[in-house]
Amino acid sequence: MDTDELFAESPISDRPSSLSSSSESLYSSSCSTAVTGLPFTRVHLDSQWFGVDIGGSLVKCVYFECPVANGSSQEESLGIAEMREFLKSNRTYGSSGVRDDHLEMPSQEFGGRKGTLHFIKFATSRMSGFMNMVREYNLNDFSKVVCATGGGAFKFEDDFQERLGIALHKYDEMETLVRGVQYFCRHLPDECYYWENPKKPDLARKKVFKFDPGIYPFIIVNIGSGVSILHVTGPSQFKRIGGTSVGGGTFLGLCSLLTGCDNFQDAITLAEKGDHTKVDKMVRDIYGGDYHKLGLSGNVVASSFGHMMHKDRRDEASPADLARASLVTVTNNIGAIARMCASIVGIERVVFVGNYLCDNVLSTQMLSYAMEYWSQGSIRALFLRHEGYFGALGGMIMKLEEELATESGKEDDYKRSDSE
Repeated sequence: MDTDELFAESPISDRPSSLSSSSESLYSSSCSTAVTGLPFTRVHLDSQWFGVDIGGSLVKCVYFECPVANGSSQEESLGIAEMREFLKSNRTYGSSGVRDDHLEMPSQEFGGRKGTLHFIKFATSRMSGFMNMVREYNLNDFSKVVCATGGGAFKFEDDFQERLGIALHKYDEMETLVRGVQYFCRHLPDECYYWENPKKPDLARKKVFKFDPGIYPFIIVNIGSGVSILHVTGPSQFKRIGGTSVGGGTFLGLCSLLTGCDNFQDAITLAEKGDHTKVDKMVRDIYGGDYHKLGLSGNVVASSFGHMMHKDRRDEASPADLARASLVTVTNNIGAIARMCASIVGIERVVFVGNYLCDNVLSTQMLSYAMEYWSQGSIRALFLRHEGYFGALGGMIMKLEEELATESGKEDDYKRSDSE
């Protein structure tokens, strides 16, 4: 199968059917990987082995690859093997699908079985093409219930049901996020990191931070289209203590309006080339240097886009400068609100997550500097390597726990009836 066809938007009839009948069988049975995964049931277990987080920009998938269960048919075993070969032999799928092989996690255990976690993402705008592929190759034959989180779990619920006959088992977006963050930090000693010397590009280095998710409380700052700030006080105990509508969607919206960029990566690439001081008015522009009485460095932004009130400065600003200023404006706003929330509740461990930070080194370094500067070194910005996949894994974990609890109840009922 040509990977360029995987998430194509063209209708089924316009795409060549490259699979033979045996290959079609492989794609039908591939969904049964998890059906044979757990020892207690063969119904809909695929939903535990595939977690999906459908966001406004990206769909994130977590796939748990484990050995084929004893008793599986030869056809089923072959189908699973070929499906895995297809997934693992490619790093890209079409124009937007990517398998983040550098994030792979071997030797993980779910439902009493050991295997490897794989991480795949593609643009939400390709959802229609994805559904075409699922239907064409009968991937929904063995999967009638799939666990999902994110806003898209609601937006695309009817499409999944009507086009594929699949019911989405939805989980709360924030709860799956918290559960996913805790799992990664618990199982990967080097998952969490911070920036050393974030303000100095030549000296900036990522440093591992030993983050114990079992020590509470801590704060999670989730940066998506907007921002939510969560105060986590226990394994499943958290509350939203703040947020802002100025987030990743604001950055891309401003860049689209001001520079013509129409996707996040192009906007970030453009921002990397710009100089925000040609757009933003700095403290030094007002005071000629530092404002010593208030402890403000001359390099601090005094007014975002402050120079743009003057026509000559507007004429001098390039698209890259405008993109960089947009990034600085959004990131500074997020950092300021996160610091205030952390100070109010007296917490020093602040973890920043969200797709806004994917492949966005500039913002992670800016957040690091801002948190350190404004807290006078008492609060350090923390980040995680598996950015974007927390919700998908968290949903998979919650579904697995539900099935285990249900089966445990059935076993208790059986034991009681047997003793009677």
